Amino acid sequence: MTERRIELRIRRQDRPGSTPYWQSFRLAYRPSYNVLSALMALREDPVTISGERVDPVAWEHNCMEEVCGACAMLINGRPRMACSTLVDGLDPPIVLEPLPKFPVVRDLLVDRSRLFDALKRVKAWIEIDGAWELAGEGPRISPRAWSESYLYSRCMGCGCCLAACPQVGPRSEFLGPAALAQVRLMNAHPVGRFNREARLHAIMAEGGLSDCGNSQNCVRVCPKEIPLTTAIGELGRQVTGQLLRDLFGKS
Repeated sequence: MTERRIELRIRRQDRPGSTPYWQSFRLAYRPSYNVLSALMALREDPVTISGERVDPVAWEHNCMEEVCGACAMLINGRPRMACSTLVDGLDPPIVLEPLPKFPVVRDLLVDRSRLFDALKRVKAWIEIDGAWELAGEGPRISPRAWSESYLYSRCMGCGCCLAACPQVGPRSEFLGPAALAQVRLMNAHPVGRFNREARLHAIMAEGGLSDCGNSQNCVRVCPKEIPLTTAIGELGRQVTGQLLRDLFGKS
């Protein structure tokens, strides 16, 4: 009886800016293997199909349970999380590539600074300094508002939405869906709404909300099924209101 094998075809790159190349590997099959498990097994014995021993494949991971977002990569042409993508659900050979739209550091490891810089640009955080007593009773949030906001709080910064977005590219300043969804989240918070105007002005600038082409690729690939296009639609109304306030005053 022939032993079942897993075939991996991996797009590799030795350093930033170097020419990428392909290598193929075969591994012993194990039940319930995910892509990350296969990569970890390959690391133990990195020998290509042709019998060449090579350097271990570089990739990034941390939590291994779809929480940190570090192991995002292109799997059979689709941005996915390596830790939650089962080998049994993939057509062979399994083709692994670095997440597109981000500079490659090495092999499957990319630099996602673009995503994090966008979050900084829109001030995607809550200022805790102020009049609120952290140990006392803070602002109240209704169960409905909490439930709606929770959907957006699940974002783990994996970058899959940017990888799938046709508006994101080397010649584009578009912030991307992840940062826009965080603006929606922070603007809905009782304390976060104090910086609402600054966030709206950030997404009204070049590379902001108007650059979205509404392809809806982002919601198709989001591992957490975040309603990104719903957030973008809500922000459209907020931006319109902010523009009117800017033109005619707050009254």
